[in-house]
Formats: sequence, structure tokens, C-alpha cells
Amino acid sequence: MNNQKSILLVLISLFGVLGFAQEDEGYVEFNDRNNVVHGVYLGISMRYGEVEDADTYMGGFTIAYVANQQFEVGFEGNFIYSDQDVFNSTLSRREDLIGGYGGLHLEPIFFSKSRVNLSFPLLIGGGAIGVIDARVNDQDFEENLTEDDFDFLFVAEPGINALFNINRYLQIEAGIRYRLSSKINLVNSPVERINGFSGGIGIKVGVFNMGRNRYKKNIDDGK
Repeated sequence: MNNQKSILLVLISLFGVLGFAQEDEGYVEFNDRNNVVHGVYLGISMRYGEVEDADTYMGGFTIAYVANQQFEVGFEGNFIYSDQDVFNSTLSRREDLIGGYGGLHLEPIFFSKSRVNLSFPLLIGGGAIGVIDARVNDQDFEENLTEDDFDFLFVAEPGINALFNINRYLQIEAGIRYRLSSKINLVNSPVERINGFSGGIGIKVGVFNMGRNRYKKNIDDGK
């Protein structure tokens, strides 16, 4: 009986230690569980690169969930325009490439507790790419596109980013990527794939730390 009382007393004392004050850098912690940080954000980016040695411009957006400031998963979409300036003898005009692709966005993050992080984004998805008259930039020009001017493709785009944490709600990124695509077949266009490097910058706006420990409070607050 005495042994049972002793064991019960030890257990009560142990739960008391785990359940009440534990001093840690000016905070009182009321439990010993690990604090899991959640986040969400909307990001936009601009990149420049090449397709078959031609200047290529890209703009994109990302919607993602951030798990514990260490891994992102979400959706990414990109617009692409490549200044190919290839002459189409059939239509007697010069043509560029235009299109878009999107899909699953994955991004593991390293050194997430530092002001500057290192990440490795990966896009896996698909889209469509097509030819367009190079005069499309002229204000008085109108282009009539048909489905024959486009072809579908699959894309995988790995990269490396440096992430700059401005505050809890804002993050700047800069990095490079390499785009890998499936083969495309466009009439009178020599381009078979839109493979190529690109580099650029982006901004992420959201809440990167929604999971602050609700079981901690500042001693000075007294709340």
C-alpha cells in the first residue's frame, strides 16, 4: 500500500512539473509539446531566361501551405513568352512562342530559423505552348489563334532559392530554375522543347507563423 502511495505521489508530482511553470528566456511554458508552426501565402514572381537561345520572359504566382517553416506544398502557375522571331514561310510572318503551365509546387526549406533560408523548389505539372505572330506587341495588330497553333506539354522545373525573411508576413525570394518539358509539335516551328534556365525574383505575402505556442505567455504581461 505504501509503495502504491509513493508511486501515485511521484506521478502526481511529474504531471505537476509537466503541466505548470517552466522558465525559458522570459516565458512560462505550461506544457512540453513541440510547437508546430503553420503558414499560408500568396506569391508572385518574375523571371528571365532562354529557350533555344532566344530571350524568354516569365511571370508566375504560387498559393501554398507552409509546414513548420520547413516545407511548402501548393499550386504554382506560370506564363511564358519567348522572343523566337522565327520566320514562317507558309504564312509569311515571323513568330514567337507564348503559353502557360502549372501544377504541384513542392519546396523543402533549410535554415528556416535564420533570417536567410535556402530552399529547393520543384514544379511538376503541364500546360500548353503555341506560336503567335511577332507583331502581337503592335497596338493595331489583332491575332486570330486556333487550337492548331498550340500543343500540350508536361513540365518539371527544379530550382534553388535564397529566401529573405523581412517579417512574419513578408518574404523575398531570388533564385534560378531549370525547365524540362516534353516534346511539342508546332506547325512550322523548329522548337521541340522549351527546356532552359531562368532566373528571377519574387515576393511572398501571407502569414508564415500562425502556430505560435498558445501555452506560452510573457512573464511581464501577467496574462
